Amino acid sequence: MNSSEKKRIAVIGAGNVAWHLAPALAAAGHTVTAIYSRSPASREALARLLPAAQPIYSLDLLEMAVEVVLIAVPDAALAGVAAALKVAPGTVVAHTSGSQPLALLQPIQGAHIGVLYPLQTFSKSKPVDFAGVPLLVEAQDAETLRQLEMLAQSISSKAYRVPSEARRQLHLAAVFACNFTNHLLGISEQLLQEANLPKELLQPLIAETIEKASRQDPFSVQTGPAVRGDDNVLQAHLQMLQPYPRYQAIYRQLSQSIQAQASGEANQFNLKDGSPV
Repeated sequence: MNSSEKKRIAVIGAGNVAWHLAPALAAAGHTVTAIYSRSPASREALARLLPAAQPIYSLDLLEMAVEVVLIAVPDAALAGVAAALKVAPGTVVAHTSGSQPLALLQPIQGAHIGVLYPLQTFSKSKPVDFAGVPLLVEAQDAETLRQLEMLAQSISSKAYRVPSEARRQLHLAAVFACNFTNHLLGISEQLLQEANLPKELLQPLIAETIEKASRQDPFSVQTGPAVRGDDNVLQAHLQMLQPYPRYQAIYRQLSQSIQAQASGEANQFNLKDGSPV
């Protein structure tokens, strides 16, 4: 990367996304100079990971020599940060949210606003290789878009220009693919634990399911009692889940959705009373 392409960056937030994104940018040759977070412990912990970073205690960055400010905070806090943030005129300010629009940053006076959204699940305890993480960029003008795209390409081989509405749709899809799937895996593990069975038993099944769905249309390779119409099995499973009303409701809803998808809404099994509808 040319020296002219290296940026001085301030990061607002010290949660899971910032914890991985800031070090990735530093490793790519950028200078992360400042970390802000409402949590003193979090901002100081993240700053310690970065050789040039200092924890800062205010959102007034008017006198700070940075070219880019990345806002990596929870979606619910983003509007408040945008309302309070002060930057020098011409500073590029981008948020990292998948669901929030670019326009949310318009209150920041003098900023060139954009989005740099990493499409990945982050936990502080697990390292992430940014080289293969899709980074979605958007900006209010062509030059800001170019700068954010260059920033994205410095840490990942997968940078895409995606506008706000399409990014929101992608984020929704990601919730189904990641967050909901993870919750279902948690339910599976709990059921195994109660039967004194190791979770490793499911690992080959999980791996094959993900691999097969990545190669083919997932709907076309759906298996299981719902798509087969094994009504006796469905009812038995619902009976077993009686101690867990939330899980029972999830099982019923997903089974009905599988059947509706497979049959085009026709001949769907009624999991309330066992009769066809």
